[in-house]
Amino acid sequence: MGAPNGKAEPRLLNDELIDSEVPAAVVCAQCGDADCPGCLEEQTRSGVVAVVPWERPGLPAFERLWGTARATTLDGQRFFESLPDGAIASALRFAIVCEVLAASAMALAVLIPVAVLAPGWVGHLLLHETMWVVRVAVIGIPGLAGLLIAAHLAHGWALDYGARRSGMRSATTRALRFGLYACGWDLVIGPIGAVIVGLKEGAGAVLSIAGAGLGLPGRSARAFLRGCYHLDGKSAARALRASYVAAAISTTIGALAVIAGIVMAIFSG
Repeated sequence: MGAPNGKAEPRLLNDELIDSEVPAAVVCAQCGDADCPGCLEEQTRSGVVAVVPWERPGLPAFERLWGTARATTLDGQRFFESLPDGAIASALRFAIVCEVLAASAMALAVLIPVAVLAPGWVGHLLLHETMWVVRVAVIGIPGLAGLLIAAHLAHGWALDYGARRSGMRSATTRALRFGLYACGWDLVIGPIGAVIVGLKEGAGAVLSIAGAGLGLPGRSARAFLRGCYHLDGKSAARALRASYVAAAISTTIGALAVIAGIVMAIFSG
């Protein structure tokens, strides 16, 4: 039975909308809470967002750094397949912190056995050639960090280049973010990662880190190509080849530049 002036029908529609169940627009992919800023260990997309711990505000810096680096290494396929587009600056800050720490740990890892084998020579350098040691460290550590970042960036850019050559739409920013977040590998697989994992998860977990590094770049690159460009199997071969060549060239050039800088520091002044 109709109502005068046609007002009953809109009112009935409103009542139906009120009684119906309307899902939340965005919920956490891990716990399902609409108010949750994101669970630390969750890196998958829930149709709306993909969580990168480093980019989540409100958490301590170390938790964001380690949570992201660990995810890129021990859960790399899932992390990179769901890696969203976003700001380059945030990913670059992550890469710089990771590689400076990793390069410092590498230098220390070399110094310790040398000090054990030749304690007198190392003591002489630290006591009487302090400025020389400082010059080498100031050039060598940032130089090595920059080399590693450049190699990872070249790897990511080449994936995008190869995907475009395969007829896919360009996603350069996202590919560069892949390269920058891949710097987490060097932190986790290096000496610092071994110490942190040993303290947090036990000595047995340290062995799993060494195993995780085998084939990690290839597995992560395939996952990224699958998630970003929908390339898989043989269709991803061109992009993978381009990434390997670019990473090899950039690493070689960078290594030569770092060696040249250290040599100049040794013989200058």
